[in-house]
Amino acid sequence: MSERKVLNKYYPPDFDPSKIPKLKLPKDRQYVVRLMAPFNMRCKTCGEYIYKGKKFNARKETVQNEQYLGLPIFRFYIKCTRCLAEITFKTDPENTDYAMEHGATRNFQAEKLIEEEEKKIQREREEEELNNPMKVLENRTRDSKMEMEVLENLQELKELNQRQAAVDFESMLEQYKELEKRQREKEQEEDERETKEMLERALVKRLRDSDSDSDQEEEKRKEQQNKHSAERPTDILTTDISTDSKVPLSTGVKRQKVESWERSVGGLGGKSTLGSLVVRKKPAATNTAQQPAAGSLTDAAVSKPAKTSAPTTASSSQTAPAQNGSSLSLLGAYSDSDDSNSD
Repeated sequence: MSERKVLNKYYPPDFDPSKIPKLKLPKDRQYVVRLMAPFNMRCKTCGEYIYKGKKFNARKETVQNEQYLGLPIFRFYIKCTRCLAEITFKTDPENTDYAMEHGATRNFQAEKLIEEEEKKIQREREEEELNNPMKVLENRTRDSKMEMEVLENLQELKELNQRQAAVDFESMLEQYKELEKRQREKEQEEDERETKEMLERALVKRLRDSDSDSDQEEEKRKEQQNKHSAERPTDILTTDISTDSKVPLSTGVKRQKVESWERSVGGLGGKSTLGSLVVRKKPAATNTAQQPAAGSLTDAAVSKPAKTSAPTTASSSQTAPAQNGSSLSLLGAYSDSDDSNSD
């Protein structure tokens, strides 16, 4: 059984490699390779910009009858990404670069043009020196003069550096750091002072607010106490209202109502009227003395029922002045009479 991965191939004893025919390929054969654009270029047909690093499937061939120090030069064919026009460039081993050949122009090659111009000037100068010895002398004097100017400038720079070397940069940095530190400390002290003042102002304001609140609470409490200690609601019926010219009309109407109430019912706030409500128990003599009078009153009331209203009003009018003109005192008298009758 043969191996899957053959490492040693079998060669028969009569194998002759010289008898194997060789392929005759053309020298200008082209190969398809994958490459990136070596520089920025612009298509001449459509003006499309092709930037460095863009990938192409290019065809590569060897340039015939063109070498540099035995090194072959290769040519590459690519197509524009927009109009598919053919662009060609080849290697430049002399300058280790690529040279644009056809179909596009190379961009951003100002530095390369300057270098080429400098090389051209140097080449022309060398040719002139070979043919003209006086030109060599002029070039030498010009070069020596330029060297002297360069040396003078260099000496000035050295003196300037020595002058600046006398300055101690470390001491300057230390002074700057110290100044910065003092400035920072000063700013910190100012911040602390400002915060302290703000706290004090806030504390004073809080104390004032608390004092004002306490004063208001005390005033409210006093007003509530005054309200609780005010007179009874019925005392307004017995209190005298000042008849001032500034008193409005409504107060006069209220005064008239109170006076009419006192005339009809009587005051409730006086000591005399309230005292008449409580009747002391009279002795027996007075009770016996009043019994005939009470009996006579009852007989008169029975005998003359039609005239009962007039004597009662007369008796009430007589007893009213004795009891300070109060109808409640009459009730007390009647109650006292009833008690005596019951006795």
